[in-house]
Amino acid sequence: MEVSGGAGLPGEAPWKKMSAEELEHQYLPSRWAVRLGAEEALRTYSQIGIEATVRARATWKSLLHVPYGDGDGERVDIYFPNKAAEGGLPFFLFFHGGYWQNGSKDQSAFMVDPLAAQGVAVVIVGYDIAPKGTLDQMVDQVTRSVAFVQKRYPSNEGIYLCGHSAGAHLAAMMLLADWTKHGVTPNLKGFFLVSGVFDLEPMVYTSQNVALQLTLEDARRNSPQLKVAQVQPADPACPVLVVVGQFDSPEFHRQSWEFYQTLCQGGWKASFEKLRDVDHFEIIEIVTQKDSTLTQIILKTIFQ
Repeated sequence: MEVSGGAGLPGEAPWKKMSAEELEHQYLPSRWAVRLGAEEALRTYSQIGIEATVRARATWKSLLHVPYGDGDGERVDIYFPNKAAEGGLPFFLFFHGGYWQNGSKDQSAFMVDPLAAQGVAVVIVGYDIAPKGTLDQMVDQVTRSVAFVQKRYPSNEGIYLCGHSAGAHLAAMMLLADWTKHGVTPNLKGFFLVSGVFDLEPMVYTSQNVALQLTLEDARRNSPQLKVAQVQPADPACPVLVVVGQFDSPEFHRQSWEFYQTLCQGGWKASFEKLRDVDHFEIIEIVTQKDSTLTQIILKTIFQ
């Protein structure tokens, strides 16, 4: 059975020509891990995130479980360089992955050590994953978390948004946010979109949608790939880095490359980076290390 129900049309997205089994395979990142088996890759990823979070909470001045809204899941953890004043700092916000249905801020402080050591405040954002939260709710929550940081720290030296996998999608949706309804314009200075999904229509036809329950309309409404060309960049000088791992699946590569191209066509200051020798999980695990390529790219962007 082909996902599209028939032969692909000229110019049609490649995924529409795939069998249901191949589409499922393309969108299960753990199956593309090269050094570890699928289950071991997921276990290692989770363990590294937990250890990084325990270490960050023991090492850095922090405010944990700070509410940015009334919902149980609407909490952020904020980590500060130990000797810095809280306000006048660059703030790096991270949205965790997990296909919008796994993961939490409590196991996602990967980059706190190397960034805080260089004078960056790091905010790990929690949101209500499925099935408790719908995708529309998650986008709204992440939007409000960004507005919250701007309101709480108005003298910040720039807000930088980073997301991994599903979190990269949520970060990309912030390119489309209408900040007027939140009563503040965040001082956004950079985006780092790591191994993301930007056109959600394929997800409707995978097992991930059992929890998400996306309709085609939901998927299209929440697809930055389809929407970003329709808006003017709020700040054409704000860099948007789209990053994918060498061992990500071909569909993840296509999603990142096509979103990068769409950004460029829309007048955004976009760049594209394929990180060598990392899979979908290692690409974010490496930001625990100060000397990793991605960590250095982030620091260079913040302090350029």
